[in-house]
Amino acid sequence: MLGPVSDRAERIIWHRPGFSKKPGLLYNAAMQRLVSGAAQLGLPLTPAQATAFDAFTSELLAWNERFNLTAVTDPEQVEIRHYLDSLALLPALAALEGVPLTALLGRNVRAVDVGAGAGLPGLALRVVWSKLRLSAIEATGKKVRFMEHVAEKLGLGDVQFVHGRAEELALREPHRATYDLVLARAVASLPTLVEYLLPLARRGGRIVAYKGSAAHEEALAAEYAIRFLGGQLTRLIPIEVPGLAETRVLVVIDKVSQTPEGYPRGRGLPRKQPLGCKENPECGEDTGEV
Repeated sequence: MLGPVSDRAERIIWHRPGFSKKPGLLYNAAMQRLVSGAAQLGLPLTPAQATAFDAFTSELLAWNERFNLTAVTDPEQVEIRHYLDSLALLPALAALEGVPLTALLGRNVRAVDVGAGAGLPGLALRVVWSKLRLSAIEATGKKVRFMEHVAEKLGLGDVQFVHGRAEELALREPHRATYDLVLARAVASLPTLVEYLLPLARRGGRIVAYKGSAAHEEALAAEYAIRFLGGQLTRLIPIEVPGLAETRVLVVIDKVSQTPEGYPRGRGLPRKQPLGCKENPECGEDTGEV
């Protein structure tokens, strides 16, 4: 794990107004925290990547004045709760794969972010992982338009944005049984969520759900659904997000067999009647955003 931010990263020059002055440069204090926090994760950001996150923040907060994209409106907290929280997946995934982080970032991986919202974690990961072949599924049109706008601003023209519901898209090509990596952050409780995610993963693929302090209870409640839908609970990985005190856990599920036809179910059944929750109506209750 790297310590201080690299000299190269410290020479980033910022041009937006309102930044504190240092000799010879204008420095965005929130972005300094992002660069430093990413370095603590073992992920030294290049100046271009840091600039991309700065632009992402500007667009997110500007659009948020018109549309409800995020409850996090302080720029410093955007860096911590959105970007660093998203990026904390990478060292954990590299360790799980038994490879250096640089090797992971060199892989061509087909991924989908389900319920992508304002583009997190997907777009944040794509900024630092150039070989990530990313699709983002989102049911709300204004959020899809925002992601398209940000991707254009950041030069991420290869990202595919899909306006639709995962429970419908996962029933057919080109999305069913397609992805190497299926991601979700702040979407639903795990017994519900796995019915959206597992049908999208190819056999041999992997699901990662970002969760909070209730991760262990949710994983236990989702045990039946995971097995029935072709998954295997691989690991619950506690992660430390620099600058964040709350508990963060990555729930990792491997796709070991094909999902039965007809799943995910329609008519909102994954939320109303989560698999395996018949005897315990509370097991599918949403525990809130991470």
